[in-house]
Amino acid sequence: MAMIIVSQYILNWNKDLFWLVICGFIYGLIMPLIVSAYVYDFSGFYNFDWLKKMNLEDTEQNFNLNINAGFDETSYIIKDILPQSKLQVYDFYNAKQHTEPAIIRARKVSLVYPNTQQIASNKIPLEDNSVDNIFLMSAIHEIRKHEEKIKFLKECRRVCKPNGNVIMVEHLRDFPNFFAFTIGFTHFFSKKTWEVAFKEARFASINESKFTPFMSIFNCS
Repeated sequence: MAMIIVSQYILNWNKDLFWLVICGFIYGLIMPLIVSAYVYDFSGFYNFDWLKKMNLEDTEQNFNLNINAGFDETSYIIKDILPQSKLQVYDFYNAKQHTEPAIIRARKVSLVYPNTQQIASNKIPLEDNSVDNIFLMSAIHEIRKHEEKIKFLKECRRVCKPNGNVIMVEHLRDFPNFFAFTIGFTHFFSKKTWEVAFKEARFASINESKFTPFMSIFNCS
């Protein structure tokens, strides 16, 4: 902000352009904070009512995975909602491949669920058809390469039981998220990109629902 103000005196900007830049800067600074607070703090996202409405089976025979990219805010919540089911947590974060600075900072303060295991994004260390549900909570957009996403989703498909589900929550590269995050929305992927990825990974069913205009929930099988 200070540099913009100083440059106005040095370069003698047009006043209308100067104030347009100032307003744009303030908007880009404040709006992501407002939308993030709305989605994560005030919309009830972490109540997980949207998950409860799925009525997933919860018995001692059920086996679920929660896979993250180094920042886990959801495993304890999932376990509270599905207390009878076994829950295994995997972390596919790789410092050489997944270089988002926010993830590096978040790893320093996030809680670690018991027995969380580090894995590679192209190999889930489980047998075929062994998992009931896989949860991917705002995680796999950190896999930036399309080919790596396909390999990861194929592994999810491989370990899922025939009637199993992959439940993915993501922001999308769409107009509401452009409104919220401006150029930052390019960190996310479009609905079409995800649909192509799931189809290439041989998922037969891809269903999307919205949790607020800014968040999408995909249920794929």
